[in-house]
Amino acid sequence: MDYNGGSYGSGDTGGEKKWYKEKRDFKKYRGLIIIGVIAVVVIALISSCWYTINDKQKGVITTFGKVTGTVDAGMHFKLPFGIQSVQKVDVNVYQKIEIGYRTDTKTGDSYSVVENESKMITGDYNIINVDFFVEYRIADPIKYLYSSEAPETILKNLTQSQIRNVVGSADVDAALTTGKAEIQTRIFDLVTDELAKYDIGLTLTDIKIQDSEPPTQDVIEAFKNVETAKQGAETAINRAKAYQNSQLPLAQAEADKLIQNAEYLKQSRINEATQKIAMFNAMYSEYQLNPEITKIRMYYEAIESILPDVKVFIDVSDGGGTQKLLPLDSLVSGTERSGE
Repeated sequence: MDYNGGSYGSGDTGGEKKWYKEKRDFKKYRGLIIIGVIAVVVIALISSCWYTINDKQKGVITTFGKVTGTVDAGMHFKLPFGIQSVQKVDVNVYQKIEIGYRTDTKTGDSYSVVENESKMITGDYNIINVDFFVEYRIADPIKYLYSSEAPETILKNLTQSQIRNVVGSADVDAALTTGKAEIQTRIFDLVTDELAKYDIGLTLTDIKIQDSEPPTQDVIEAFKNVETAKQGAETAINRAKAYQNSQLPLAQAEADKLIQNAEYLKQSRINEATQKIAMFNAMYSEYQLNPEITKIRMYYEAIESILPDVKVFIDVSDGGGTQKLLPLDSLVSGTERSGE
């Protein structure tokens, strides 16, 4: 065949040229494709060797499936091809468990009651519904990941057990009103002790009673009435104490005044009695000097005292006149003054 002439030869020559050209182009692009694939693999490999831990997390590193350490926040390197792997654990995040109720995740403010968790019996055989809010965090990420299969479930079951234990030993008034703080503290201490025994990497940070109420509306109303009566009694007691505190100083002042007045009257009576004793002693001294004259004078003074209109006069012969009988006490006073 003549490949240089004729239609057939011309057609074969053009096809071969095209084929050789496509072959050269394929070889050229194949190298670029291989380079691109290698670049992608290298980039993916390098990127898989680096990872980042945020400030709320801690990373647990495993090498060939065995825990080899932990890392804190920041960018870190690990071996590729599955030699090393990292599990990120939220250690600086406070997490919650709801017991007796569930919060609506959509609205965030409404909740539904879980009666098989909230309903329990008190120490005085009353049935109440108590809801608890439990707050915890991961203290040890390695123990959290590998010491148990479901640490949160263990914590919840453990807390429910201690809740029923404590509420079952308290009376209904304490669980509904004044004893909530003590119940919370006792449950917190018991759960903390049990967590230390289980050693699952969790630590309890807080536990609170969200709500506590009797199971029926009639009982709720009765307890409300009791609580209202208690508050009324406390109000009356506080008012009585306030009145006592306001009146006590006044009463004390009045008592002091009466005591001082009594002391004054006492001293006055003592002084008066002392004066009469002194007068009697003086009169008795005069009587001892002149008993007959003193008797007569006392007689006349008694007459004047009984009969005030009767006047007694003494006839003084040597003096040449009549002299009125002076009272005996004036003579006593004169004697005392002369004696002074």
